[in-house]
Amino acid sequence: MAILGQIRSRPWLLMGMIALALLAFLVNPESIEKVFGRNPDVLGKVNGEKITREEFNDQLFVLQQQADQQRQPKNGLEEQAWQLLVQSKLIKQQFEKMGFEMTEDYFWNQLQYDQMFAQQKQFFDEKGNFKTQELKKQIEDMKAGSPEGYNQWMKTRKSIEYRLMARQVFANISQGITTGKKEAETLMKQRDQLADIDFVKIDYATYLQKNNIKVTTEDLANYIKQHPVMFKAEESRNIGIVYFPSQPSASDDAATQKEINKLFSAGTDASGGTENFQNTKNDSMFIMANSDMPFNPQYVKPDQLPQTIQSQIPSAAIGQTFGPYKEQNFYVVSKLLDKKTSDSTLSRHILIAFKGSPAGEGVTRSKEQAKKLADSIGGIVKANPGKFTEFLKLSNDPNSAAQGGSLGWTTPETPFVPEFLTYLANNPKGATGVVETQFGYHIINIEDKKPGAMSYKVANLVKAVKPSDATEAEVNKKASRFVQQVQGKSFNDFVNIAKKANYQFSNPKQAKRFDGQLQGLGTEKDPEILAWAFDKKREKGDTELFTVDGTGDKIVVYLNGKQEKGTADPESVRDQIEVVVKNKLAAKQISEKIGKAGSLDQIAKQFGTTKQSAQVNLLNPSVGGSMEPKVAGAAFGVVKGKISSPVEGGTGVYVLVKKSETVNKQPGDLKQFTESVTQRNSGMFGQAWLKSLQDNADIEDYRIEIWNKLGSQQQ
Repeated sequence: MAILGQIRSRPWLLMGMIALALLAFLVNPESIEKVFGRNPDVLGKVNGEKITREEFNDQLFVLQQQADQQRQPKNGLEEQAWQLLVQSKLIKQQFEKMGFEMTEDYFWNQLQYDQMFAQQKQFFDEKGNFKTQELKKQIEDMKAGSPEGYNQWMKTRKSIEYRLMARQVFANISQGITTGKKEAETLMKQRDQLADIDFVKIDYATYLQKNNIKVTTEDLANYIKQHPVMFKAEESRNIGIVYFPSQPSASDDAATQKEINKLFSAGTDASGGTENFQNTKNDSMFIMANSDMPFNPQYVKPDQLPQTIQSQIPSAAIGQTFGPYKEQNFYVVSKLLDKKTSDSTLSRHILIAFKGSPAGEGVTRSKEQAKKLADSIGGIVKANPGKFTEFLKLSNDPNSAAQGGSLGWTTPETPFVPEFLTYLANNPKGATGVVETQFGYHIINIEDKKPGAMSYKVANLVKAVKPSDATEAEVNKKASRFVQQVQGKSFNDFVNIAKKANYQFSNPKQAKRFDGQLQGLGTEKDPEILAWAFDKKREKGDTELFTVDGTGDKIVVYLNGKQEKGTADPESVRDQIEVVVKNKLAAKQISEKIGKAGSLDQIAKQFGTTKQSAQVNLLNPSVGGSMEPKVAGAAFGVVKGKISSPVEGGTGVYVLVKKSETVNKQPGDLKQFTESVTQRNSGMFGQAWLKSLQDNADIEDYRIEIWNKLGSQQQ
């Protein structure tokens, strides 16, 4: 109401709002962005084409699914998703420039060649034809019966479309790669020509041991200026990190040992001291109530048990206990509950899924309908096992159905759901039955059984050695004191104070906003530290204290530098190029000292080295075990018998004398050689072409600006 009151009392304000609203329809969208800020749903542009938040989230979703399937960490996937989207946009633009269009017909005609389908037998019939119509029907059924599954398919489809476009683009450009007759003849000549040389090498490493050369920031900057394309930099931060792990003290260890001894033989407080791990009548409940790790009801092999008791278990009696003993940061007491041979079972199954089950994408039947169908099939197969294969077409496990329903040989340790393993363990060869699991109803047929090795059921009472409140308070005190010591100090002071105190120090010099993980750290706090470092209010010299949730670990962070997008800051890439620059400075000094030497012997004596001989060629420019193309070039460029000028090589400065040139004609005709060169070039061209495309593209990245404005990533 206050706002309405202001508008009524100030009619000019209303006119201004109307004018701005009209402006939104009249001016360029980029102009609106300058007035109102970035559109948070547009994360960037590639040659003017938008990358939307929805596209980014879809790409990230696909990568996260892949990480889940491969049991890989998800840190850093945001940056990977961004890079894939940028490359995909570039590929799409080239695809369209070539006159192609991603129509429905094109998609379905090319789908069989995508990596997701090409190697999967279940998508092809006996004649090798792709089951396009079947797949289309499955997707239509999914659309009708499982909106969530269909939505996932549409996200995956977008990734497939980009891959299909890339396949077409790379096929087209690789066809244009040829090797001309003249080029092939020149390369063959270079391959067959040999030069015999005497040379002296002044090795950089040896020279620098005797001659100290300091590489200045200016030296680094000059090298970067000479190679600007190599040092195009994205926005990054130079961060100093000191890590204070909250590790248990000796008294924490002793307290944990005392606690497990009490549970083992004295008795629990809950039982008034009457029940302990030795006398308990319910081991699983005792573990559930008192252990830091859950009870495992599975039978396992000795090598799957704690290492301390592996050799003792085979000769132990049922009920025997072991410990307490220590395994890494845990105190453990173990009790042998049972032992038996671990049978291997060959089985096959037909899965009848229902709507809402993990295997039920595209399935419309209810759970009751699935059970009724499974019981019907189970009854028929039990009476006549030969009819099993007739029902494979109904299975919702296409991978096993393609193998006749077979699941291969399994043991109790195979990572199947417990209900399935229980049926296999408790039924003989030839048995058929219906078993319900989270995936649906399985018609299981046991084809064969054979006895295996002995396996053991062991209850493990585990107590983790954790830092106490007092220990965590001490870590916090130490970290807070360090923060006070470095407040307002230089980065050198930050480093020196940390190293003097023997603290864990690391220095990621080119941390990117969406790396997800910091080099030398690797905690759940890393993304938060990156967000802090890239906050637009952050200044060089700022420090911050972070606490890792769940562990009590402390991290002190120092912002040492801000690299804006453009040319790399020399100090941020010192680790990468200092050796190269130092070698170049050494090469200059060596060349000046050589001057106009009269002979190789004179140069060898001057630098305390020896004269050597070698045979070199241009196509394989190996000299004394090092690849030195400049030296090979000089060998063919210098006049026979004349001493060359100093040659700045990759591993040292060379001076040489050519003794002779010979031709060693190798087998193979011009046609074969031309084909091999073309094949090699085609293989190398794709990635080089894509990198060039990306280096020369107009790529705008608004993510940092948007994330800073929103305060956090809104997905």
